[in-house]
Parts: sequence; structure tokens; C-alpha cells
Amino acid sequence: MSFSFFRPSRPKTAQEFVKAVKDGLMGLDTKTVVEVKALEKALEEVEKNFATMRCMISGDGEVEPNVDQISQLASEICKEDVIALIVHNLHILGWEARKDLVYCWAILLKQKVGSTYCCVEYLENHFELLDSLVVSYDNKEIALNCGNMLRECIKFPTLAKYILGSASFELFFKFVELPNFDVASDAFTTFKDLLMKHGDIVAEYLNIHYDEFFILYEKLLSSANYVTKRQSVKLLSEFLLEPPNAQIMKRYILEVRYFKLMMTLLKDSSKNIQMTAFHIFKVFVANPNKPHEIKVILSKNHEKLVSLLHDLSGGKGAEDEEFEEEKEIIIKEIKRVSHLPNLEH
Repeated sequence: MSFSFFRPSRPKTAQEFVKAVKDGLMGLDTKTVVEVKALEKALEEVEKNFATMRCMISGDGEVEPNVDQISQLASEICKEDVIALIVHNLHILGWEARKDLVYCWAILLKQKVGSTYCCVEYLENHFELLDSLVVSYDNKEIALNCGNMLRECIKFPTLAKYILGSASFELFFKFVELPNFDVASDAFTTFKDLLMKHGDIVAEYLNIHYDEFFILYEKLLSSANYVTKRQSVKLLSEFLLEPPNAQIMKRYILEVRYFKLMMTLLKDSSKNIQMTAFHIFKVFVANPNKPHEIKVILSKNHEKLVSLLHDLSGGKGAEDEEFEEEKEIIIKEIKRVSHLPNLEH
């Protein structure tokens, strides 16, 4: 389909315009479109509508956007179930229409009608649409568009909380390792937002789903894909140190299996991975309540660990000085543990 070079017309009212948008999207129903030309015409109409919507929301360089009209637009889009139609028809839309749609989506979600974000409220009443957006990472044609739309949704606590607790959340552990680099990277960006945007919600989720989450996360930390492994170690070091996750971190650093995993990552061929793993490893070692088995492992491997840490160098300047100080503290603690009596070897 060719791009439409036109100045979008401005309908008289938001209600009339949204009705046109809805009719256009419903015209994409493959059950009712018999001929290819009819579908092409319907797609062209939808593209024009989204270009017009973008113009209404952001202005066209000559006319400033009308705040009241945008508010009415958001309200009508919810009343007419256009949000559902948008999500269900994304895979049919052309590139230009999707680009305009993603732009409009971000603005409309933030649009208040009275005291409520009506589009967010609509999604709260139709959570299955969020599942549809997540699952769309499997379609590389629309994956990046859906990723952008999801990240706008995640800015709102209720929507982020639903995705975290949904069955579709586990799909991210698959999507971040998809063979298409752009899609996998985008999925990881969304995954990171889910774990970093709302600390209290994430802490609540991890408290309930601790075992299943970290079992899945362990696979990312052991991934054969360098990018996945590097990003996953870095993200783990970030969200474990978030203040709301203090209890999660205390629980994590008692786990022998994850301590062994950090020891393995300390020996990784990548310096980036080694350095990031060190910042998690040091918390295990510095823990004054180390489990007996971790003490035994430290004692048995103290010579190799000390040698490995001596060879590990940080960055430059003050950052390097701080790293060296931390490293010496950890080496000292490893040596202390190695001399403890009554440790099984």
C-alpha cells in the first residue's frame, strides 16, 4: 500500500471522527472483506484516520491541538471499544498506520477525562488486551510497535501489576532470547521496565512468586547468548538493590545454588559480566548470616577465589579506587572464613 500524502481533514466532532475510526477498523474484518482491493481500500481509510488522529492530538504546525477535543476523543474511543479494535487489528495495519497509532496511544493513555485516565481505566476492565500485546512479540512485524505500547501501559501501576501477575509474563523469558536481535532487545527493555518501574509492586510479586521467578531467571543468567547473559546479570544487580526488594535480596543471598551461579559468572570470559557478577557475589560474601554451606564453599575454594579477585580490575579513577577497596574487603572476608574451625572440607 502506498503512503498517503495528504493533509488530514478535521471532522466536525470527536464523536463523528471516532465513529469513522471504528467503522474503518471493523471494515478490516477478513470475514467480511471478499476482495483484495476492498481490503486495500479499507486499510487506506484506516491509515488516513490515524493520520488525522495524530493531527488532532499534536496539531499540524498551523493549528494547535484542542485540549477539550483530545479529552472528548479519548472518551469516545473508550465508549466505542476502539482500543480493543486497535489491538486486535494491529497485525493487519500497514507500517505508516502503526507508527501514527503508537504515537497517539502514548498521548491518549495519559489523557485525563475528569479525574480519571479513561483509556487506562478501559484497559483495567479489559486486561486481556494487555495479554494480546505481550503475545504479539511472537509476530516480528508488529513486535516493536506492541513493545512501545506495552511500555506506555507499564507506566501505570495497575497495568504493570496485572502483567507481572499474568501467565503471559513468563513469555518474556522466551522473548528476550528470540533469534531476531531487535525484537529480543525490545522485549528485554519491556521486561526491565516491568521489574524497575514500580518497586513496591515488584516486591509484592517477587514475595509471592519467588521460586518460579528465580528459577526462570537462572536460565537467563546461564544463557549461551552473550547479550542475554550480560543484560540479565546487570538487571539482577539493579533490581535486587532496589530498597523495596531488601527482603528479596536477603532471601536470595541465602541460596547456595545462586551463590554457585555467581561464582561461575565471576569466571566468565567477559569482563563486563565478571564485574557485574562481582557486585552480587560481594553481597553473598559480606552477609553476616551466611549459611554453613556457603562458608564451606568459600573455604574450599578460597585460594582460587582470591586469585581470581586479585586479577579482576575495575574502571578508572575514583570508580576503580572504590572497586579495589570493596575487593580487598571481600578478599579479607574469604580468608577469614577459610580459617574458621569446624568447616567440613
